[in-house]
Amino acid sequence: MVKHIILWQLKDELSLDEKNAVKGGIKAGLESLVGKVPGLTAVKVQTECLASSNADVMLDCTLESEAALKGYAVHPAHVEIANTKVRPFTKTRVCMDFEV
Repeated sequence: MVKHIILWQLKDELSLDEKNAVKGGIKAGLESLVGKVPGLTAVKVQTECLASSNADVMLDCTLESEAALKGYAVHPAHVEIANTKVRPFTKTRVCMDFEV
């Protein structure tokens, strides 16, 4: 099993309402990928954080293998969500992948 963890910061120019809408879109989009992307077994998107946080959104994915992670990265359903719901609205991305 492989964990794929991402933290994003949203763009500063987004209003609070826009940030909330973006967070909802990211969460709904990415969590909908289970059952669509081979080897993706679980997705949790966290959008509510404490004031001490310096990230706005966290993605926590579980995949069957490193090969499944590579497939997820290029899967059309994932790429569509990344290109429409994530990348246009984020300013930073930090990723950590590891075996469990």
